[in-house]
Amino acid sequence: MLLISSPAKAWEEIRFNTDRRAVFSEFVYPMIGLCGLSEFIGSMLEYGWSGPQSFQLAMTQCCAVAVALFGGYFLAAFAINHLGVRLFGLKNDILLAQQLAGYTLVVTFLISIVTGMLPDFTVIGWLLRFYLVYVAWEGVSALYEMKENKKVGFTILASALLIFCPAIIQVVFNKLTVILN
Repeated sequence: MLLISSPAKAWEEIRFNTDRRAVFSEFVYPMIGLCGLSEFIGSMLEYGWSGPQSFQLAMTQCCAVAVALFGGYFLAAFAINHLGVRLFGLKNDILLAQQLAGYTLVVTFLISIVTGMLPDFTVIGWLLRFYLVYVAWEGVSALYEMKENKKVGFTILASALLIFCPAIIQVVFNKLTVILN
């Protein structure tokens, strides 16, 4: 919650955490699980509990969210690291990029949990998703040593990847699900 209410303070605490792999087990994976569970419950409430088709639809939507967030997280982290090295002269540190991506996705995770249970808030969720840019800005400032003029470009790049990678993966997953059914 500190990442949402006071990102600068939260990133300072995160920066001093020497175990960068902790982001997986302590934050990203549980949040993806909560997002999937929220989507499952929301789907069951929306379509009812009346038979195997509603359960199948709920499971499909739950999997779509989980795959999108999981794949989007790793794809965005890889792209942030790779493009950071190529475009911004950063050192190759995939764990640092994964740490930035994982904690910055807190905005996406919380929005996904809310919209999973309350799908009417989807448009508001997309608008609030751009708060991720501020969280990313504070994360880049705390975790990366770079000049101020490069920091803006890197933050915009990282934010765009973190916003659109999960969304694109979810669209592709949903299209494939329809095609393969």
